[in-house]
Order: sequence, then structure tokens, then C-alpha cells
Amino acid sequence: MPVPLDLDRRIALARLGLAGLALSPATLLAAEDEAKTYDEDSILKAATEFFGSTTEGLAKVIEKAFKEQGRPNAYIKGEEASAALTVGLRYGDGQLQMKSGATARVFWAGPSIGLDAGANASKVFTLVYKLPNAAAIYQRFPGVEGSLYYIGGAGINYQRNKGITLAPIRLGVGLRSGASVGYLHYRREKSLNPF
Repeated sequence: MPVPLDLDRRIALARLGLAGLALSPATLLAAEDEAKTYDEDSILKAATEFFGSTTEGLAKVIEKAFKEQGRPNAYIKGEEASAALTVGLRYGDGQLQMKSGATARVFWAGPSIGLDAGANASKVFTLVYKLPNAAAIYQRFPGVEGSLYYIGGAGINYQRNKGITLAPIRLGVGLRSGASVGYLHYRREKSLNPF
């Protein structure tokens, strides 16, 4: 018995409606966001390769950053040295890598003040959130830092400015204790001036 044409049209429209639901604007935006950002496994792999080994602490710090900030669209691999006796200084340099493929050399320096004493040298893997383009990294990012370290000696803090968030993860050697407030000035060229 032939199916009435009306029923065929209804079935076709129902199928199109279901397909439309699967490709809703929210679904399309989520897929687009995932294409422009790094997933947790990719970041853990890149950080492990950079630091030379993985620790439970590193995995926990990355997991914490993803829970609190979501998916980053860039990261910086670098090294830095810092020292403080109430007033502190920090200098570093590294390579910015965006998910879009853009790269840039980055140098940073900054002062801090607080109940802080000691010195350390660190490898730094910085997660970068909502960076519109590579040139937008070149500015000052204020932040608060403490000597709170997770299992395995990994530590993280957040720096924010103009909707961009940086989450440096540090693994290093040295003796540093306390808490401080300051900023890091990210630049195109190396400078001894921390301001």
C-alpha cells in the first residue's frame, strides 16, 4: 500500500528538524571553540615533554587550571629566575604558541612586594586564555603569588588583564617562602628594567 505523500513530507521534515537540533548554534559554537583551544590531554603532553617528566603534581595543577579556567588557546614555554627579600624581581623568556599556529618570542620582567624571601630558577609552562592574537601578550599582567606548591613541587598562580588570563606553572630549584603582589611586563625584547 503506497504511503501518502503527506506522510513522506512529514518524515523528511522531522529528519531535517533532528539534524538541525544536532547542529544548533550552541553546538556549532562549542565545536568552533574546541577547534581554537587546547584540550587537557594535549596540554599535559606538551608540559610533560617540556619539563622532561610528568609528576602527579603537574597533572593535578593542569587539571585544576582546566576546572577553574577552561580550555586555553595558547601557552608559553620558558625559563625564569627570581629573587626577593621583601621586594622581589623576576626575569624570564620563552616562546608563545597559539592553537591557531601563531608564535612569538616573549620576554618578561617584573617587580613584587610582600612577605617574601629567597631565590629560585624555574622552567615555566604558562597556559594562556582568551588571547585574541599573539601581539596581545605584550602588556603588564598583575598577579598575587604565594609559595603554595602542590604534590611534586608544581605551583600555579593567575595573572589577568583586559580579559586575558595567564596561568604560569612553575617547576624549579631554589628556596623561596612567602607571598607577594606584583606584575609581570611581557615584552618583545629583553630588558633589565622590571618596570
